[in-house]
Amino acid sequence: MPSTAASGTVIKRWLLLAALVIGVGLAIVYRNHFDTQLLTQWVEQAGGAGPLLFVLVYAVATVLFLPGAVLTLAGGALFGPVLGTFYNLAGATLGAGMAFLIARYLASGWVEKKAAGRVQQLKEGVEKEGWRFVAFVRLVPLFPFNLLNYALGLTRLRFAHYLIASYIFMLPGAFAYTYLGYAGREAIAGGEAGIQKGLLALALLALVAFLPRLVSRFRQGDNMDVQELKERLASDPTLLLLDVRSTGDFASESGAIDSAVNLPLEALSERIKDLSAFRHKPIALICTTNHRSQQAAQILRQNGFTDVRVVMGGMHQWNKYNYPIVHN
Repeated sequence: MPSTAASGTVIKRWLLLAALVIGVGLAIVYRNHFDTQLLTQWVEQAGGAGPLLFVLVYAVATVLFLPGAVLTLAGGALFGPVLGTFYNLAGATLGAGMAFLIARYLASGWVEKKAAGRVQQLKEGVEKEGWRFVAFVRLVPLFPFNLLNYALGLTRLRFAHYLIASYIFMLPGAFAYTYLGYAGREAIAGGEAGIQKGLLALALLALVAFLPRLVSRFRQGDNMDVQELKERLASDPTLLLLDVRSTGDFASESGAIDSAVNLPLEALSERIKDLSAFRHKPIALICTTNHRSQQAAQILRQNGFTDVRVVMGGMHQWNKYNYPIVHN
C-alpha cells in the first residue's frame, strides 16, 4: 500500500492541477474583461512596491494564458521604455519559468493534450539544438507564447538554459512593444515629441516583424545550397524534394529536377496529410529562388515536420550551375 506521505503528495498535485485548469479556464473566459486601467491604479497606489506588484501580475497572467501584449504596453506606459522593458521581461520570464516547472513536475499529461502534435516537434528540436532552439522560437513565433512555455517543460532542456535564453531573446520584441506603450502615453499627452516617438515605435515594430525572416535565413541547418542538394539526392534515398512552384512554373522552360515532386505552395496546407510519412524524415524545398520555399517551410514546421531545409537560390541557382533538369 502507498504510504500516507506519498498519498498526500499525489493529492496535493491533483489539487494544484485542478486549480491551474480552473484558473486557465476562467482566464480564457474572462480575458476580454482584463482591465489594464485597474492594474494601472493598483500599481500607482502601491507606491514603491508598484514595480514588484506589476511583475507578479505579469507572471501570473503568463501562467494563466492572459494576453501578454496588453501588459507589455501597460508596462511601457507606466514605467517608460527602459525600466518598462526590464519589468516586462522580468514578469514574462518569471511566468515562463513557472509554466515550465508546472509542466515538468505537475501537469505533463494536460500539456501533452493541449499542445497536441507539436510537442514531438519541440522535443526533437530541443534535443538537436538545445538552448538555440529556445532562442529561435522566442525570436520567430512559430508557437503561441503561453503554450510554448508549458510545452518546453516536457523536454529535457535544462531549466537555467531555458530561462536565460528566454530572457535574452525575448528582449527585441519586449523593447518594441514597451516603447509602443510609452509612445502611446506620450502621444495622448500631446506635442510634437509624442508624434516622433510614435513613429519610432512603429519603426521598431517593423524591425521586429522583419526579424523572423532574417533569423530564418541565417539559422544553421535550415538552408542548403544547390551543391549540397545535388550530393544529398545522390546519397540519401530518404530525402523528399518538394518543388513548391505553381504547376505552370514547374512545367516551364526553366525545367525541374528529375526526382522533384511538384506540390504548389497554394495547395500545401490542404495536402499536409499526404506528407505525413515524411513528418520526421528529411524534406528539401525548392522554388524559382527561395521566397515560396521559405513560406512552405514555415507551414511544414507549424504542422510538426522536424527536418525541413530550404534550397537557397532555387532553380535559378540550379540552372546557373548547369545541373541536369527535365521538362514536364
